Amino acid sequence: MDTDDLEPIKKKPVKKDLSRMSIGDLREYIAELKAEIVRAEQAIAHKDRARQGAEGFFKS
Repeated sequence: MDTDDLEPIKKKPVKKDLSRMSIGDLREYIAELKAEIVRAEQAIAHKDRARQGAEGFFKS
């Protein structure tokens, strides 16, 4: 079995054509991106707490 088959294929996201978006649409898009950033930061914090807990457990 080839390990390359197990690794997910990461595709670059397609960039939106911002020139076609209205100011309101751009503001909404920014709000969506900020919400996604917050969600990603929360996931990082959760994983970091889990890692710290595991490190503390195995150091004892």
